[in-house]
Amino acid sequence: MLWSGTYAMQHASWILGPLWLALQCMRVAGSYLEDNFPASVIEDAHLSTLQLLEKYKYPAEAHQVTTEDKYVLTIHRIPRPGAQPVLLVHGLEDTSSTWILMGPHSGLGYFLYSQGYDVWMGNVRGNRYSRGHLQLNSNTDRAYWTFSWHEIGMYDLPAMIDGVLAKTGFQKLSYFGHSQGTTSFFVMASSRPEYNAKIHLMSALAPVAFIAHVKAPLLGLARVGINILGESFELFPHSDIYLKQCVQSAGMLKTCLRFYWQIIGKNREELNMTMFPVVLGHLPSGCNVKQAMHYMQLQRSDRFCQYDYEAKENQKVYGRTTPPDYRLERVTAPVALYYGSNDYLSAVEDVQRLAKILPNVVENHLYKKWNHMDMLWAISARRSIQPKLLEVMKYWESVGGRKNAEATTSFPVEEEVPQPITEPAPEGENDVGESYDDETEIEGINEKGQEDGKGQDQQQDEAVEPPSEE
Repeated sequence: MLWSGTYAMQHASWILGPLWLALQCMRVAGSYLEDNFPASVIEDAHLSTLQLLEKYKYPAEAHQVTTEDKYVLTIHRIPRPGAQPVLLVHGLEDTSSTWILMGPHSGLGYFLYSQGYDVWMGNVRGNRYSRGHLQLNSNTDRAYWTFSWHEIGMYDLPAMIDGVLAKTGFQKLSYFGHSQGTTSFFVMASSRPEYNAKIHLMSALAPVAFIAHVKAPLLGLARVGINILGESFELFPHSDIYLKQCVQSAGMLKTCLRFYWQIIGKNREELNMTMFPVVLGHLPSGCNVKQAMHYMQLQRSDRFCQYDYEAKENQKVYGRTTPPDYRLERVTAPVALYYGSNDYLSAVEDVQRLAKILPNVVENHLYKKWNHMDMLWAISARRSIQPKLLEVMKYWESVGGRKNAEATTSFPVEEEVPQPITEPAPEGENDVGESYDDETEIEGINEKGQEDGKGQDQQQDEAVEPPSEE
């Protein structure tokens, strides 16, 4: 059956409606983006994952794998042949670029490569880089858009893992997942438990399984819009409209930031405003409405279970009137949990509930004040969380899954990351941007980091101030 992608975009506007109206009312002419952000940042907002790697002089490859249900996926690689492979899998509406878009002195993908790893960054079905299928066209065939993150866990992750191991000749790899990248891992490891043996360590960044305590104020609005859409449409495909609209003026940028914080949680101290146009240029990047609907079902049911098609259809699909739970006790691979106290999408209570059920939690680390994206993009990431990620991963790679290996910290550890001194460090020695007080307005940022050709690593040391609340 043929289906118009334009039709889906028209329906998606129901969800974006309030934000879109606010932006249109505040729209002004001018070149605010060009006047107030470094040219290199603006360039990065328009580059693909491979182009970013090439710009910053890193090796770059693209590999394709085909899933058992015929979806064609792209994995981006920072190749180090012969080195231990690591697989990084993004969250909802995200892509492989999330691991590198903050630049060589901040991105986790770059960090792992610098530490000697062969870095593979996956793209799940439906995002801008993985829209292929052996039979269906994602732009015209509605049948393409019939998946949730259940299928990502059942088919995408196994195809990626097997593809990486086949290409590298290794028997096991280390896995990093963010948000939906953790959800889909728990689906895979519980439903296809043989894959546990292929994982040295699963590092779960902002893990999502149970979501009864999700705080996002916009969730009710999103639920209404998604119910209007139905379950087989693309939600927020990649476009430059978000960048163009949100960075037209200081007022519009402030509005977008408020919506952004209402989705992920607010943490001004770790937000790198200089690089925010890069975020807007890369996200959102497309997913199926059904993925979001599945999450909303989890909140209503207070379970971690398969998709609910309602009683009659559930009986046909599952042989019962309610969807079955994912059996988390089957997730035997070592799991390290990293989460923030101000995360609106991965609440502390829900992560701690997950930790009590998983049989092999080896690290349980809470970062005070951090939100949903700070695990990836925090100004302090290079000096705070990334060394911990590396330390725990290396340990579990070294013990090789021995049964007598001891967990590093299976009990919760709370950490408050100290903010850096605002006095600039010598060039090349500081991996983080400055923090600013809440009263600083976004106007006047044009004096910071304007030199053409500066790389991301330098720009992030000259962070633009977030707007104040007034």
